[in-house]
Amino acid sequence: MNKYVKISVTIVLLELVLIAAVNIFMFRSVRTEDAIYRVEAARIMEEIEAGTPCNNVTLSAYPDIIAVSPFDPDIHINNDYLVLKDNSTGTLYCIEYTASSYNTDLILSVDIGLGAMLLISIFVFTYLQKVLVKPFTAFTNLPYELSRGNLTVPVKENKNRFFGKFLWGMDMLRENLEEQKQEELRLMKENKTLILSLSHDIKTPLSSIKLYSKALSSGLYETSPEKKSQAVEGIRHNAEEIEKYVNEIVKASNEDFLNLKAHADEIYLSQVLNDISLYYTDKLAVNHTEFTIAEYSDCVLIADKDRLIEVIQNIIENAIKYGDGKFIDISVSEEEDCKLIRIHNTGDKIPESEISHIFDSFYRGSNIKDKQGSGLGLYI
Repeated sequence: MNKYVKISVTIVLLELVLIAAVNIFMFRSVRTEDAIYRVEAARIMEEIEAGTPCNNVTLSAYPDIIAVSPFDPDIHINNDYLVLKDNSTGTLYCIEYTASSYNTDLILSVDIGLGAMLLISIFVFTYLQKVLVKPFTAFTNLPYELSRGNLTVPVKENKNRFFGKFLWGMDMLRENLEEQKQEELRLMKENKTLILSLSHDIKTPLSSIKLYSKALSSGLYETSPEKKSQAVEGIRHNAEEIEKYVNEIVKASNEDFLNLKAHADEIYLSQVLNDISLYYTDKLAVNHTEFTIAEYSDCVLIADKDRLIEVIQNIIENAIKYGDGKFIDISVSEEEDCKLIRIHNTGDKIPESEISHIFDSFYRGSNIKDKQGSGLGLYI
């Protein structure tokens, strides 16, 4: 947008320069015609030198001459004039002339035309900025936000006839991607639940095998020492294999299957909070939820900007989903060499006994009521 404004201002300035240049050229070209009054004055002096009294000079033959009279330095003359000398008598004559030989109608017409062109340009640039450039700039980051998984913020409705349908389509794409993400999380939860369930189910026969193995080794089967030894070794071997398999399942279920990575860099705190403000101000205004970010001192942080924004978004989404919708407030304070970001909302509090579990995967508090969710937001 800044580049568009610079180009627009440059073109307007060039048009102003063009108008000034045209006027200078026209005035100078007209000035060359001003020499006509000098020619007429010289002819009048020829008549006077030839014996025609100055009072009898026919001024109608000289359009640029106003009056001819003997020169008197004590008389004030309002018009432009020339003082010429009669070479035959040495008398000085005052020849008044008009310098208004400019074609003012032509100059005015040209200036009106160029001025109209300038106004049209300004109108066109302003109109394009309003209906095309500004709306386009507002969602230039939309594809990037969708690509990095920011699917919670709806695309702001826009009735612009150029981009309205496009924005509607982008919002539909966002909703579809969000549904797919929720479905993926649901399948992950089912997969993890299945693994944990299998782990639990395998432990029961495993205990039986171990007990059976212990019984054999304690001498309950003494009829065939060879078979007894084979049974004992076989059961023990299978028990160890099953136990190993269970351990692998439990280990896999406890690993971060989302494979999240953070890349620390130098960023400004204002960059993060400005993006959060941009994401939620309009959305919460529609919900009639008061959203404020308290004053803070900006500084450079060592952090992954995208992941930090995602963390704050997850918490705000919980505040929206489980709060009472009155207000959500963000404040920043100092804590040693760190910035402590607090997100405060109104609504039912989480019981103290559950605080230690809220960051566990798939854990959901007892105050969720009928709200849909996966229990992964705070875990992530």
